[in-house]
Order: sequence, then C-alpha cells, then structure tokens
Amino acid sequence: MNIKNKNLIQIHFAVFLFGLSGLFGKLLSLPSMIIVLGRVVFSSIFLFTLMFYLKKDIKLKEKKHYFYLIVMGIILAIHWSTFFKSIQTATVAIGLLTFSTFPVFVTFLEPYFFKEKIKLRDIVIAVITFLGVLFVVPKFQLGNNLTQGVLWGIVSGFTYAILSMMNRKYVKEYSSSLIAFYEQFVAAIVLMPSLFFEKPVFSSRDIVLLIVLGTVFTGISHSLFINGLKNIKTQTAGIISSLEPVYGIVFAAFLLGEIPTLREILGGIIILGTVFYSTIKCK
Repeated sequence: MNIKNKNLIQIHFAVFLFGLSGLFGKLLSLPSMIIVLGRVVFSSIFLFTLMFYLKKDIKLKEKKHYFYLIVMGIILAIHWSTFFKSIQTATVAIGLLTFSTFPVFVTFLEPYFFKEKIKLRDIVIAVITFLGVLFVVPKFQLGNNLTQGVLWGIVSGFTYAILSMMNRKYVKEYSSSLIAFYEQFVAAIVLMPSLFFEKPVFSSRDIVLLIVLGTVFTGISHSLFINGLKNIKTQTAGIISSLEPVYGIVFAAFLLGEIPTLREILGGIIILGTVFYSTIKCK
C-alpha cells in the first residue's frame, strides 16, 4: 500500500470516530464548553504520555511556531465548543450536517493559503456537497432551537476549515501527535475558566465518558486525521469529512432514538456520493 492510500485510510477512520464523537453531546448532561474542556484535558494527557513513551521531543523549531500553535489551539476550542453547542441546541443530525459546510469554506479559502489554483471540479464537488447539507436542514425560523443549532454548526464548520488549513501547513514540520498535543493543551488552558462560570457537577459516568471521548475519539482520531493531511489535500479531506454526519445520524438513530427523516437520508446519499467521487479522483 502506497503512502497516499494509507493517508486516505487514516482520514476515513478518523472521520468515522469524529462522527461518533458527536453523540457525546447528548450522552453527557454538561455544558458544551465543559464537555470540550474534559475532552482536551484527557486528550492532552493521552498524547503527552504517548510522546513521552516514544521519547518524542516536544520542543518546536522556531519561537514563532509557538504563537501559531497557540492560535490553532484557540480556534480548536471555538470549533469544538460551537460543535457541541449546535448538537445540544438542536440534534446530532443538525450539528453534524451543518458542520459539514466545512469543505465548502476550504475550497474557496485554500487557494489563498497555499497559492494553489482552484479547479472547476473542486467547486462543483463543494457546491453539490453543500446542497446535500442544505437538503437535510429544516426551514429557517428565527428564534427557534433548530435555527440556532444550524448557525452554531456553520460557525463550527468555518473555524474547522481554517484549522485544517493551518494543520496542513505545519504537519510537514512536526508530527501529527505533537501538533494535536499543542492544540489541545492550549484549548484546555483557554477553556479552564469555564469551570468557574459554569460550576459543573461531575458524576462518575461523566468522567468515564470524558476519558473515552478524550482518548479514543480525540487523541487517536485527531492524530490520524492530521497525519493524513501530509499527502492529501485539505479540500479532499474536507469532502471525506462529509461522511461524519452519515455515521453520526446512523448511530444516533440506534442509540438515541433520533430517527432521520427522508430529507436527511436523501441528503446523506448526495454527500456520500461526492465523498467517494472525490476520494477516487485524488488517488
């Protein structure tokens, strides 16, 4: 198996884990910022332990890189907080599907980040994916929970688009686990004050779920996704990420009883079609 195919598999598996992570927004009865705080704390511990065991150096090559990784950590904190806020405000399906506007933002922003020429095919794929997302979103009604969930999800998608492009830039300089560690460690520091504002009460069940979310669905999945960007365009990875709502909706139906509507199913089919087309074309 060549490196490019290996990176594709890494991204696909990471996206599968990402899709299931959305369910924690419903399984945990905690504010979104507290969920993200627990997630990044346990993920940071996991990643630091992993690098210590493998004897990896955590020092960065240049001082300016610390600044950029701090910015990336702040963006990550915003992305995950708005992501879980969207799910808690609306449904798992709405949160995941509106987050999937991410590849649309990437398609039009990526040429400015990496001086790459935008292709008509990329625009068409992004538009079709976005139409698939819109197909499953209910009508906008200002003031209701579904509309608010959609808006939080779009903010989540936009911030993730920026974060993914920054990840692509630095993944050639550092290992994926090192980048993930710094991002999530910074996010943990940024979100720490939320403990004093939210004053959450943790049950033993909450702690267990946060540990699982932080290690398996964050530390491992995030590292796999970032590593996959070494040889895969961010826009292609973004299209593959459109599978995330498909996984999330299916498992939400079985575990949470959130049965998808016909519109959601048809929209998922549209998204799935563009994902496989994009994956085949990038080989």
